[in-house]
Parts: sequence; C-alpha cells; structure tokens
Amino acid sequence: MTNPAGIAATLRLARYEIRNVARSRWLIGYTLFFLIATDALLRFSGAQPGALLGLANIILLTIPLITMVFGTMYVYDAREFTELLLAQPISRRRIFGGLYLGLLLPLFAGFVVGVCIPMTIHGAWTAELRGTIVTMLAIGTALTAVFTAIALWIAVGVQDKVRGLGVAITVWLGAAVLYDGVVLLLATMFGDYPLERSLLALMFANPIDLGRVVLLLRFDISALMGYTGAIFERFFGGAAGLAVAAAALVLWAAVPAVLGMRAFQRKDF
Repeated sequence: MTNPAGIAATLRLARYEIRNVARSRWLIGYTLFFLIATDALLRFSGAQPGALLGLANIILLTIPLITMVFGTMYVYDAREFTELLLAQPISRRRIFGGLYLGLLLPLFAGFVVGVCIPMTIHGAWTAELRGTIVTMLAIGTALTAVFTAIALWIAVGVQDKVRGLGVAITVWLGAAVLYDGVVLLLATMFGDYPLERSLLALMFANPIDLGRVVLLLRFDISALMGYTGAIFERFFGGAAGLAVAAAALVLWAAVPAVLGMRAFQRKDF
C-alpha cells in the first residue's frame, strides 16, 4: 500500500534537487552542447536523415559519459546534505528516490530542450522523420535513466571520490568503446561455431548497444548494425524487436536503481 506522506517527502526532496541541479553549470553546458550539435548537424547536413544519424551517434556516446561523470560527482559533493537528511525522520528509500529523480529529470530536460529547439527551428518535425526523432528522444531518455542509476550505485558503493569517478569512467569506456572490440574479437576467434545466441546475449548485456540497435532498426540501416545488431534483426525484427529492446532497457534502468537503493540503505554514513 502506498504511503502518501512518504511520496510527498520524496517529491519535495526531488524538487529541491532539481532546483539545485538546474543552477549547475554542468547542466547549462550539457543543454548548450546538444543545442549547438543538433543545430550544426541540421544546418550543414545535406539531408536531414543523415543529420539524425549523426546526432544518434553523439547521443549514444555523450549521454552515458556526461550522466556518469556528473551523477557521481554530484552525489559525492552533496554528501554533507545527504547526511543531514539522514538525521531527519525520512526513510532512506525516500531520500534515494528524491536524489535519483532530482538528477534524472534535469538531465532529461536538458537533453530534450537541447535537441528539440533546433529541430523545431529547422522544421525537422516532418511526417517522415517524426517517428525517428521520437525514438531518438526515447533512447536518450532511457540511457539517461540507466546511467543515472549506475552513477548513483557507484557513488554510494565507493567511498573515495576519485576512485568512484574512475570506476564510472571505466564503466563508460567498457560499454561505449571496448565492448565492440570484444564482440568483434570473439566473432573472429570463434567464427566456425554457432555464436548467434551468445552474441545476442552480449547485446542485452550492454544498454548502449541496445539503444544503438533500436535506433538503427528505426533508420533501417542493416549494414551499420554490426554483428549483434544483424543477429538481433534476424531473431526479432520489426515491432517485436523494438518491444524486446525497450523492455530490456527498462530492466537496465530498474536493476541498478534497486541495487543502488539497497546499497544506500545499508551504507554507514
């Protein structure tokens, strides 16, 4: 049964965190980055689908990195305020929920504002591209939720700020950079064996690759999907593939959030 007083406390904490994050130069720079990048791609690209494909690549690399770095640094810098909250008659679960929402919503808003304003100015919301733009915004939102949860989990679990930031950057490097190389190496080394299901499982183990496959399915560019994307299209394809990938991204957001909350409840501040 829901507790209205507890939910109200979570929302009050979230509103405070949102106001605090909204004043951050990080968030302003984050919004301006997407605004300038989107405007430049639409202004100088000869075809809007090509501009959207370039923007998709920026989203897949930038959102996880900025979210991880900003999220971990914010939690470490707000530790004294968090300890003050723990002295109040508010459950740790509510505090964690307010912190998560307070980080997630401003980052989501900065991304959407930075992308949608140039899209509107340049008239990109055509019937042909509207679905692709909405899918891109949904993937950016999902990746923000996933990596905000991972950042909080790392910041709660690792006591030292420098070490926690190093762990966050390492996770991003592994998911965004090293993952494709590992998949290619495995596919080359064991090319004589049936690896389709194993490579499909590896794709579900990486939220960035999941987001990339969903976007490329929307763009219908099979040649750029790589090994895991081509296998995913073969097994699922179409609407079924999009639904499976969306469900996997929801799990990727939920599981680190739950683990982070449990670590927060057990942590000795």
